[in-house]
Amino acid sequence: MTDDIKKSAVQRMTKTLEALRNELGKLRTGRAHPSLLDHVTVEYYGNTVPLSQVANVVASDSRALAVTPWEKHMVAVVEKAIRSCDLGLNPTTTGGVVRVPLPPLTEERRRDLIKVVRHEGEGAKVAIRNVRRDANQELKALLKDHKISEDAERRAQDEIQKVTDKNITEVDKILAVKETDLMEV
Repeated sequence: MTDDIKKSAVQRMTKTLEALRNELGKLRTGRAHPSLLDHVTVEYYGNTVPLSQVANVVASDSRALAVTPWEKHMVAVVEKAIRSCDLGLNPTTTGGVVRVPLPPLTEERRRDLIKVVRHEGEGAKVAIRNVRRDANQELKALLKDHKISEDAERRAQDEIQKVTDKNITEVDKILAVKETDLMEV
């Protein structure tokens, strides 16, 4: 029983780390990266689909992305979708390719992005601690129902605490890497 609770807690903490990585991946650093446009959606034959399903996105150089739609008539739709996304990008079309130059980040904007990164990291830490709290409550309920011993409950709580500490350390590492990435000119 305690193994199931620990396994569930580990899975939920891992999902929290994945969500943090996805959120931080959306934040624009100074370098062009195809994942920057992962959350952009376009209208395709009446359906809203991710950009990656209608076009090839590559980093043409460190400051620009090249988006090549698979169908010619999608060029204008893709350009409009990129222009209207929340990244503040200004794409241009040359033939069948949409070029997306990334303007350099100002020092002030970098500081603002670091605040956002830290806020996301704190949210992830809170989520991990909530998972720990839920697991500990489940263990206490098992103890109260006399399904496990006090020693087993204490051991399981210690193991869950170790997993929690490990995941919070991982969050700190992810944040440090992203902050370093943002401050690079």
